[in-house]
Amino acid sequence: MTGQSPIKLALPDSEATELLGAALARALPQGPGTVVLYLHGELGAGKTTSVRSLLRALGVERTIRSPTYTLVEVYEPGGLTCVHVDLYRLEGPVDVEALGLRDYLGHCLLLVEWPDKGGAALPAADLHLTLSYAGDSRLAGLQAASERGAQWLSDLSNDTSLTSYVSNLT
Repeated sequence: MTGQSPIKLALPDSEATELLGAALARALPQGPGTVVLYLHGELGAGKTTSVRSLLRALGVERTIRSPTYTLVEVYEPGGLTCVHVDLYRLEGPVDVEALGLRDYLGHCLLLVEWPDKGGAALPAADLHLTLSYAGDSRLAGLQAASERGAQWLSDLSNDTSLTSYVSNLT
């Protein structure tokens, strides 16, 4: 991990989770190479909601499906390839290899739900988003795992749409 301090947010409702996804899109690092976001959290914690909002903010207009059953969904807003992967139903790295993710790597945004199931078959994360339950609300934690992730986190921390959620955290 980098020396960048994590960001912690209190998300009182799904609208706040969607705002986080949109803010992640606005702060998305530019430049060559693959950008990797790992999404951690229990079932229903908001991983797919965050991704859906991020993809909408990037310009995806078609239906955005959870890849729970298809395992991989690919979107191409504005020439950027976005690969959304859900590894929940997989047994481990061997199953991940069979998904053919290597075909997309090079210049894409890779969004991985349940990355712990992927092990070494996945590229390293730039940023980790962890969502957890807090009563009827959610807590979100963001931690950079690379220099690119640190830049993403730094840019995200300057997004004023999230200010009230940071100050709500107790």
